[in-house]
Amino acid sequence: MRCINFDKEFERYITVWMKEHAKEYKNYDAMEAAMPQVYEEFLDTPVNWLSGAKPGEYFQQFDNPKQLVNWMEDYFKQRIPVPDMLMNRISELGLAAEESLMNMMQKEKATQEMKMAAVTLLREIESCAPMQLYIDWQIARTENGEDELADNALESLSSMGEEAVPAMREGLKNASSDGQEALLTLLCNYPGDEAVLETALALFQRPNARIAVIADCLGKLGDERALPLLKDKAASEETEYLDYIELRSAIEALGGEAPEREFDAEDPAYEAMRSMQ
Repeated sequence: MRCINFDKEFERYITVWMKEHAKEYKNYDAMEAAMPQVYEEFLDTPVNWLSGAKPGEYFQQFDNPKQLVNWMEDYFKQRIPVPDMLMNRISELGLAAEESLMNMMQKEKATQEMKMAAVTLLREIESCAPMQLYIDWQIARTENGEDELADNALESLSSMGEEAVPAMREGLKNASSDGQEALLTLLCNYPGDEAVLETALALFQRPNARIAVIADCLGKLGDERALPLLKDKAASEETEYLDYIELRSAIEALGGEAPEREFDAEDPAYEAMRSMQ
């Protein structure tokens, strides 16, 4: 399929529009504020480069999900911006596009951009098919490594709700520390599992733990056995202000009373918060 660069066509459209309408605006900021409306006009204007079709409606004539997903893949391969209208059309087709999106995402040569787009679209069509794959990505997280794809997949796991909980609990057993932490941020919303609590307590005590994140999880898990660890960490002089705030919230959520602490200008976060008051 032909991959038309809609972004470039809009740039051409906006260049002509600015020449025709420049005198109607007092300054550039005022003209820039009109851009959303101008873009809507662009989408609703029949154009020769689409044989008289409107850009906003062009992809509506296609209803084969495999064809549309392959088309999107071609856009990525040719390094042409994927039109939002194409993505929207795939999303509109719902679960009919599930298999094609899964196939694209799992291709050996699929790029990060292709996988990110597939994850987002699969979430929009409310697919649970990639559940285990997404959990595997959490399990494989590297220590202190940023992973946008795994983060996007985690958002999808969250949207799957309780259906994903058993598989995520199972994934905790083999996950890296960072993978356990990622899964814990979702599993803490479903308290009552002893293994989840034990994992949270172990993560809380590891060196370089993200105290604020895990404290929040412990508060949501609702088990008072976490109180001694939370209070000890809150009382420690090594605990910084922002971590203390989350610790205090978790302690109070569990029915405890946080130890009082005083902070000074040597804690940059405390000083920044104080200057905003």
